[in-house]
Amino acid sequence: MSKLAAARALLPFLFGPGASGGAQAYAGAQKARAGEGRDDQAQVQFHYDLSNEFYALFLDPEMVYSCAYYPDWEADLATAQKAKLEMICRKLRLAPGERFLDIGCGWGGLVCHAAQHHCVRAHGVTLSQAQFDFATAKVKRLGLEDRVTIELRDFRSLKDVEFDKIASIGMFEHVGLDNRDGYFSHIRALLRPRGIYLHHAIARPMKRNEREFRRKRPEFAALVNYIFPGGELDHIGGTTDALERNGFEVHDTEGWREHYGRTCRLWTENLYARREAAEAEVGAAKTRIWLVYLAGCALAFERGSVNIFQTVATKKAGGASGLPPTRGDLYAKAVV
Repeated sequence: MSKLAAARALLPFLFGPGASGGAQAYAGAQKARAGEGRDDQAQVQFHYDLSNEFYALFLDPEMVYSCAYYPDWEADLATAQKAKLEMICRKLRLAPGERFLDIGCGWGGLVCHAAQHHCVRAHGVTLSQAQFDFATAKVKRLGLEDRVTIELRDFRSLKDVEFDKIASIGMFEHVGLDNRDGYFSHIRALLRPRGIYLHHAIARPMKRNEREFRRKRPEFAALVNYIFPGGELDHIGGTTDALERNGFEVHDTEGWREHYGRTCRLWTENLYARREAAEAEVGAAKTRIWLVYLAGCALAFERGSVNIFQTVATKKAGGASGLPPTRGDLYAKAVV
């Protein structure tokens, strides 16, 4: 059976006998180049504004929706997500009083952790109304209004402001390959000289050439129609090339593939265990779509057909980068 035939065979399971699934698909334009007919906010909200209650059924208590970091393979999801947030802060070398930007801040987990544990002034931006509402309430609940701000806006509209450190965690997948240079160029404009940028993104293995890499597969069509409209995955070489073209010095790239395989497997198990509550929240068809999606992601990461990398880079300014001579301090004590 071809992959296209296999995808079609799933339709009755996902949507019911004789159904095409059109009612569950994204109806807007999906052109990859920003500003050419697509609505980035509508695409983001299609994915993230399902329901905060729905996401709470399978995420950890902090609502962190990106690859966790397991100090050991027996660690639970909540422990691993806290370890991930702390590792990001360590890689960014966050220091008290620094201005930190989180592009696509989700439900506010990273900005709140950075403010609480590293005493930075954190700013998060998101295009998701549901995430904005949740994160804003969280900041208030934790008493962090003097250190954390959240905005419902496209980060590209940020101008005439400078940050010491910037992170993009699981947001680059929404950008589109033809927008890489514009994306990194704007991040560079927002970052102080020698400021650190941490790039955390899913990637596909490179093919024999760029043309073959960009060939769309049937599973990609299903993904962008029902889960991530407008999304594309880069290869790690394309990302580092684009970073260097746009004035960054790349220092470290770390693969977290197996960490994401375990994360997606735990998300799948959580959602399956609470599928009745999920169906009550978003409907039976949407719940089945997400179970297939999360289980497929778990298998893809476990088998190595998809990767994920954290890349640390600094804004070039000549001379020393300011980073320490080794990375021993990142792992000198448990990351929890």
